[in-house]
Amino acid sequence: MNENITKRNTLLAQKVIKGLRSRNMSGYWAENRAEALRIALELIPEGSSVTIGGAMSAHEIGLVEAVKAGPYRFLDRDAVADKRAAMLAAYDADVFLASCNAITEDGVLVNIDGNANRVSAIAQGPKKVVMIVGMNKVCPDVDAAMKRARNVAAPTNAQRFGLSTPCAKTGACMNCKSPDTICCQFLITRFSRHADRIHVILVNDVLGF
Repeated sequence: MNENITKRNTLLAQKVIKGLRSRNMSGYWAENRAEALRIALELIPEGSSVTIGGAMSAHEIGLVEAVKAGPYRFLDRDAVADKRAAMLAAYDADVFLASCNAITEDGVLVNIDGNANRVSAIAQGPKKVVMIVGMNKVCPDVDAAMKRARNVAAPTNAQRFGLSTPCAKTGACMNCKSPDTICCQFLITRFSRHADRIHVILVNDVLGF
């Protein structure tokens, strides 16, 4: 990545990490994908049950592949017929891998979900949540983060899943009530009551949507 962008990202990440810390969450800075992978694996004890909530960022840094190949018990909902049972099992997992649709400069997490399995597991259930977040998702405030989630993440995901929503056709949120909408549940995480549960790894890269 460009040296000047890296310098800017490094400084901004420290502000985000300070904000996360004030909200009882842990933040980490990774200068590249390899370092992000190393930090993530250090946060996952051997023998842990691990599952994922549709985090493209975790795939992009190689974390999912590393967990599948490592000394962990990976709960893969895509590999079973009963996806509902797999989603429910995620709530009792040791570690939940995720990302966020947007994060504010002072450490507030913003997520939108269709089935709500991802946002509900972030909010409660798994003992630990490990988030991989590219610096492209950092926004000035909650309002900007919500706009990013609705106008960048949601349309992109709707297109990725081949859904028939207005945003998939226009590229922008139309505040729809389409049967295919993935903007069903909104989660704003401004504080974690449980210390050492939510861990956010900020990566000096463009990751996810």
